[in-house]
Amino acid sequence: MWIPPEIKDPILQHAPTRKSVSCFGAVSLRTGQFTRMMATVFNAVTFLRFLKRLLRRQTLGRRIVVVLDNARYHHAILLKPFLRRYSARIRLLFLPPYSPQLAPIERVWKLTRRLATHNRYFATLSDVVRAVSVCFDRWRQPNNVLRRLCGIT
Repeated sequence: MWIPPEIKDPILQHAPTRKSVSCFGAVSLRTGQFTRMMATVFNAVTFLRFLKRLLRRQTLGRRIVVVLDNARYHHAILLKPFLRRYSARIRLLFLPPYSPQLAPIERVWKLTRRLATHNRYFATLSDVVRAVSVCFDRWRQPNNVLRRLCGIT
């Protein structure tokens, strides 16, 4: 913003906030189907809940491989019994440290921000959640957008 030198710099008022919503997400690399779960926080309990949601959406006879970064809650002791019990159905694959660009879901988050939040003003956190949810709802069914985005030919 440009201000003539004789005018005092404006003071921009904003509401200080650190509110946030966490979102777990996964894309089926075979179909492009997007699965998501909103949570108040990222931790082992909410991550376990998300893994259970993925199992409910599993195609019979197919194993789920979840590509993850190395967040502490991905390695939590709380997950061990669940992962042992469902080892034939789900496997966690950890990326090397400091390489989030290798995770296909990061491309989904980037596209979501571009489509739902960039260059828009949101008065409340619930307005942001609503805009992002509308974007996510378009991807509920298997689709080619997410298949291409995640590098599937």
